[in-house]
Amino acid sequence: MTSFTTKPEQVTAAGVGIAYVDGEFVPVDQAGVSVLDYGFTRSDVTYDVAHVWEGRFFRLEHHLDRFLRSVGRLHMSLPVDRDQLRAILIECVRRTGLRTAYVAMVCTRGRPPQGSRDLRRCLNRFFAYAIPFIWIGGQERQAGGISAIISAVRRTPTESVDPTVKNYNWLDLDRAQFEAYDRGADAPILLGVDGNVTEGPGFNVFAVFEGRVVTPARGVLEGITRQTVIDICRGHGIPIEIRSMPGETLREADEVFFTSTAGGIIPVVRLDDRMLGKGVPGPVTTRIRDLYWERHSASAEVTPIPYET
Repeated sequence: MTSFTTKPEQVTAAGVGIAYVDGEFVPVDQAGVSVLDYGFTRSDVTYDVAHVWEGRFFRLEHHLDRFLRSVGRLHMSLPVDRDQLRAILIECVRRTGLRTAYVAMVCTRGRPPQGSRDLRRCLNRFFAYAIPFIWIGGQERQAGGISAIISAVRRTPTESVDPTVKNYNWLDLDRAQFEAYDRGADAPILLGVDGNVTEGPGFNVFAVFEGRVVTPARGVLEGITRQTVIDICRGHGIPIEIRSMPGETLREADEVFFTSTAGGIIPVVRLDDRMLGKGVPGPVTTRIRDLYWERHSASAEVTPIPYET
């Protein structure tokens, strides 16, 4: 593991957040990016988010795989290798002292030399940070289930923006989120231009029909939590299909749930104006949620944080 020397300016920030910028660790509220960086001016950026639960990263290597793949697809490069990247993320968490954390790695396009707009001449920038854990809709709301709508806003086509490369092109998602607020719901689900279910702001969508779990096959980020649910279903005899799902079909589901690094398995108990089940998380969702959190104790799935060092 890479070792780091603590400098006076590289202080810890217990319980608040630490960022890694330009080779140094700083309090997260002191981290910044140039206003001329194409990551800021053009959303030309990719990122990934992992989480720490009870002092251990969950499926960290899966997140590293996806992040490095995304960096490559956008013709970017990192100033660190995989081992250094892993060590930086671990160190960000260690310095905060957080036992539950939301940990991000970010690569921006940077900027080309003055007077040029040649993307090939941009110096790509790398950032990382760890902050307290985030729950979509809030932890208490998640426990009892949240409300959702099927938005009138359509998801940006995959032919325009590849959703498998995690990105900040969120204006369609933000528009849909405000629609959800206006309709008294917690979160929106967006359909593609073909009318099939895609995803929502920071989460994948699953539906349950007579005990069979269905999730969209395309037009979505290949979420790590999404894949964990697929693995759980396949490993515990829960029927699962990865296929297209029209919006009208989703409206007939027995159960609906979201998956995200920010909270894991998120039950939906109201969709548009329809109460799902009895207004509480359904039995299939509950079982999958329990199995998901149990998986956080499997040694093969976790990377411990060496807080004592």
